[in-house]
Amino acid sequence: MCSEVTRPSAKVVFCWHMHQPDYRDRLTGEYYFPWTYLHALKDYTDMLAHLEAHPGARAVVNFAPILLEQLDDYLLQLDQYLDRGEAIRDPMLAALTKDALPAPGTEAFQTLAENCLRAHRDRMVERFAPYRALVQLFEQTLEAPQGLNYLNEQFLIDMLVWYHLAWLGEHQRRSGSHIKALQKKAGGFTMEDRRTLLSVIADQIRLIKPGYRKLQEQGRIELAMSPYAHPILPLLIDLGSAREAMPNVALPQASQYPGGEARAHWHLQHGLSVFEEYFGCRPKGCWASEGALSDATLALLSEESFLWSATGDSVLHNSIKHKANAGLAPKHLHRAYQFEGSDLYTFFRDDGLSDLIGFQYADWHAEDAVGDLINHLVNIANQSNDSENCVISIIMDGENAWEYYPENAWHFLEALYRRISDHPRLEMTTYEAALSERKLEPVSLKHMVAGSWVYGTFSTWIGDRDKNRAWDMLCEAKAVYDQSIETLDEEEREAAALQLAQCEGSDWFWWFGDYNPSESVRDFDYLYRRHLINLYTLLKQPAPEYLKSAFSHGGGSPAAGGVMRKGHAEGAA
Repeated sequence: MCSEVTRPSAKVVFCWHMHQPDYRDRLTGEYYFPWTYLHALKDYTDMLAHLEAHPGARAVVNFAPILLEQLDDYLLQLDQYLDRGEAIRDPMLAALTKDALPAPGTEAFQTLAENCLRAHRDRMVERFAPYRALVQLFEQTLEAPQGLNYLNEQFLIDMLVWYHLAWLGEHQRRSGSHIKALQKKAGGFTMEDRRTLLSVIADQIRLIKPGYRKLQEQGRIELAMSPYAHPILPLLIDLGSAREAMPNVALPQASQYPGGEARAHWHLQHGLSVFEEYFGCRPKGCWASEGALSDATLALLSEESFLWSATGDSVLHNSIKHKANAGLAPKHLHRAYQFEGSDLYTFFRDDGLSDLIGFQYADWHAEDAVGDLINHLVNIANQSNDSENCVISIIMDGENAWEYYPENAWHFLEALYRRISDHPRLEMTTYEAALSERKLEPVSLKHMVAGSWVYGTFSTWIGDRDKNRAWDMLCEAKAVYDQSIETLDEEEREAAALQLAQCEGSDWFWWFGDYNPSESVRDFDYLYRRHLINLYTLLKQPAPEYLKSAFSHGGGSPAAGGVMRKGHAEGAA
C-alpha cells in the first residue's frame, strides 16, 4: 500500500487593524467622544488576552499611531486623577469622578443619561439585568411629561457605572475580582466603587503597550502600522487617482490637494516616530489607511523601507483587467504580488472570508462558525497548485465586529485560535515571518489600479456631494496653512502640523453622506469642522464662516450602523 503524500500547509495571516481617529480638541485637551478608551477596554485588551492564551497562534496587529498617542494620554489622565485628583478631560470618564452630577430634570442630566445608551442593545445592554432595567426606566420617563424629574442622582451614577461595566472586555469580566464584585452589587454604587472602576480602567489600558510589545519580541505577533492620522494616501498624492477605478466620479472643485505628496511622507515618517517610541521597534509592514493603495503610494512605502502592504481583493481584480497588465498571467488571489516600480510585497484581503467574520458568524455557534471558516481555508489550500506560495489573508477591523457577537466574541476567538493553530493543513503566520522564513515568489504586475479594500474604489471618501465639500474645505485650509506656516515659530509650526494631520484623517470623509446614520454624521461633521477651526486658530487666521454650520446630515441605516463595510458592493461579484 502506498503511503499518502503529505501536502504542505497553506499559510493563513490574520491581520487585525486597531484604529480610532483623534477625538481630542488639541487646543483644550478635551475629548469629544469616548470611543478610544472604550475600545481599549473592550477590544485591545481582549484581543491581547486571546493571543497570550494560545502560544501557537500567530497574527499581525496593526495600530494607527494617532491611536497609540491617545492611549498614552488616557493613561496619563487616569494616573494623575488617581494619584493627585487632577481633572480628567474626557466627559464620560470625568463623570465617574464628580461629587455632584447634573440635577434630575435638566438637559445636562438627560444628555449624560442618553450617552450611557450608546452600547449595542442586544449584546451589551440586554445581557445585564440591572443595566437593562435602568435603560428601560429611563426610556419610560422620556415618554412622560417631566418624567425625568422623578429620577435621582443615584440613578445617573448607576447608569454611568453600568455603561462602563458593559464596555469592559470579557477577559477582565471573567478574571477581575473587583469587576465581579461590582456586577454582583448591581446598584447603589458609591464614590469608592467608582474609584475602583477607574483604577481597573487605568490598569487595563496600562496592559496594552507591554502586552503587545512582549508578544512581538517573542515572535508570536507582528506589529504593523498605518500612516500617522490615518489619511487616504493616494488621494493626498493625487485626487484624480479616484478615477482609475471610477472613471466617471465627480471630484471636488479643487483639482489637487496642495502639497499632498509631502504630507503623505510626513504621515509615514511621523507615524514611524510615534510607533517606535510606543513599541520600541520599527514595523516592517504598513496597512495603508483603509488599504488605500496606488502605484505612487507603493513607491512611497518602498522609499520608507516597508517590506509589505495589503489591500482588498477588488483592487487585484481591477488591476488584472487593466490594459497595462494584458498578456500577463497572474496567479490566484492568495499570493504575494509586486508591482513595477516598487519592491514592496503586496497581499490581498480575501474579502469573502473576512466578511464572514464581520457580518455573518456573529449569529452562529462559535464552533460551527470556526468549522465553516476552516472548511473554506482547507478548500483554498487544496485548490492551490502552489502551496509553498499560498498565503490566505483575512484582514479586518480588530475592534468593531466583536460587539455584535455574544460575550464580545470570546467563544469565537478562542475557538478560532485553538483550532486553526492546531490544524495540520493550515499554518498561522505573519507577513514578516512568511517573507523571511521561506522566500515567497511574488507574482509581477505592471500597474495597480488605485483603490481601497472597500469595493476596490475610493467611493467611501470622495465623489459624494458632502465628501467633496469636505475635501474643498480641507484644500482651502491647506492653502492657508502653506501661506501662513513660515510666519510661525517652531513650536507653533509643530502644533499646526499636528492639527492639520487631524483634519487629513480618513474618518471624517467615511461618515459624510446621506447613507450614514444621522447621529454619527452629526458627530463627525461637528468634529471635522471643529478641527478645521482649530487649524485656522493655530495659523492665526480667521476661520471661514461656513465652518459654523453643519454641511452633512445623514439619514441612512447601513449595516452595523456604518462602522463596518463589506469588501464588495452589494450585487458585485
